[in-house]
Amino acid sequence: MEKIFPDTKPRPLPEAFTFSTWRGGRVSLQVAILPPDVTTGAVVPHPPEGLLPGVVTTPRTGAGITAKVSSVDLVPARFLAFENHDDNYLRDDAGLWPDPLRPLGDGGATKVFVGQWQAVWIDFIVTADAPLGRQSVEIALATSTGQDLGSHTVSLDIHALDLAPLSIPVTQWMHCDCIAQYYGIEPFSGAFWTSVEAYAKAAAEIGITSLLAPVWTPVLDTAVGAQRLTCQLLGIAADAQGHYDFDFSLLRRWLGIMHDAGLQQIEIAHFFTQWGAEATPPIYVTRNGATTREFGWDVPATDPSYRKLLEQLVPALREVLDAEWGLDRVIFHISDEPTAAMAPTYRAAKNVVADLLDGCTIVDAMSAFSLFEEGIVDTPVVATNHAAPFIEAGVDNMWLYYCVGQNRDVANRFFAMPPSRNRVFGSQLFVTKAAGFLHWGFNFYNTYLSKRALDPFLEPDAGGAFPAGDPFIVYPGPDYTVWHSTRGMVFGEALEDLRLMQALEERKGREAVLDLIDPERTMSLSHYPTDPVFYLDLRNALVAALAA
Repeated sequence: MEKIFPDTKPRPLPEAFTFSTWRGGRVSLQVAILPPDVTTGAVVPHPPEGLLPGVVTTPRTGAGITAKVSSVDLVPARFLAFENHDDNYLRDDAGLWPDPLRPLGDGGATKVFVGQWQAVWIDFIVTADAPLGRQSVEIALATSTGQDLGSHTVSLDIHALDLAPLSIPVTQWMHCDCIAQYYGIEPFSGAFWTSVEAYAKAAAEIGITSLLAPVWTPVLDTAVGAQRLTCQLLGIAADAQGHYDFDFSLLRRWLGIMHDAGLQQIEIAHFFTQWGAEATPPIYVTRNGATTREFGWDVPATDPSYRKLLEQLVPALREVLDAEWGLDRVIFHISDEPTAAMAPTYRAAKNVVADLLDGCTIVDAMSAFSLFEEGIVDTPVVATNHAAPFIEAGVDNMWLYYCVGQNRDVANRFFAMPPSRNRVFGSQLFVTKAAGFLHWGFNFYNTYLSKRALDPFLEPDAGGAFPAGDPFIVYPGPDYTVWHSTRGMVFGEALEDLRLMQALEERKGREAVLDLIDPERTMSLSHYPTDPVFYLDLRNALVAALAA
């Protein structure tokens, strides 16, 4: 629960702290390393050419516990916060920030530098048949040349808990063009599918339950009149009489990958353009052997030709989704982030497809209460800094979201925010009775409006448009792998907290949970504990209450 900067001594874990966990659970912690000055000859002898040897971190686990060790690498970031940010930021200076988790593998060494703190992240994974009770785990440190540097012991209390999956959707938008552009590969090539599998698995590992499916190329964060790299799962062929044939083979492959990764819902790309629903998404159709774009910015949302396509497409799509996945676990969208001023165009676009989606789950991110009050948006996904009227009105199907605009007082995952501001969100989802959570950036590796692809290791702020950390929580690794981030792992811990809360509520009632997480009943989306130890103690208290 600390960000370990090279120039600052980190706050240590409370002395003799014991982590409570369960069979199938995960405990994460960091080891902070400060090498000595090589000129003193202390601990590490002066190596050739003045370079320090790396440090090898070896967890020595007992039965039923495995360990994954990662180096907390540093990335440069320039835009950390807006000038009027609140006081609950760590710092706002440009510099090097600890975030990507580079897997080390067995015996892998962490590079260290004189006078600079370096962190190693360790995930302890408890197997389903692990022995119950307290186990001690030794974390041994040595140089890459074999010199012992000492060890530290942590204690894990392992319990047998029967935990159901999260009862609410937690969805994030996966940007397939960013995968293809980063690796220089073709969408839906063999390498592309390998990468999609890795991203889906990474999402499931941190509790995300759904990723956006590009049935057609999502028209998100796209400049008006422009188009992102085409990533369309759906094959469409048309004849001269206006009859469409659909090829769902790529979609079926996608659904299979999501299922195998353990995801629970499928989210379908928006039917209309962002910020107003004025136009159609870029959809490609094959006629007489030639595939061309037939819809897009130049085709209005209410154009009869689009309705004609949807009349044939949506029933066929529903049938495939129901057979392959279950329609009750499919999330549809009309258009992203309409404002109150956009109500007429949003309503008109919705009317184009609403009857075809009868009985389906339709959600959209928005913040104007009037859009929900007037029945324009069915299921509101509300920005956390605009949720108060929805909560006061007792809207029972309210989802929450945060992004760049939620930068004061509320929870978020920016580089510059302390991990506790990320971790609290599990508790807030419970307190607000949120019916779901959505975030736009699982892996957005573009600049604002997708005018340029970028390297997330060098520009984690979308080219200076968004505070660093807003656009993504995973990094593209070598050989089409995925690296987690410290922020993603902390968010995963928040979701595990929520999972424990839901289980305890099922067993002992809502008030029993609130007594642990909010005894004074003052927690809100903008008021919450900032001490990281609170969340460590809360996790132990939740586990203890369930184990009792």
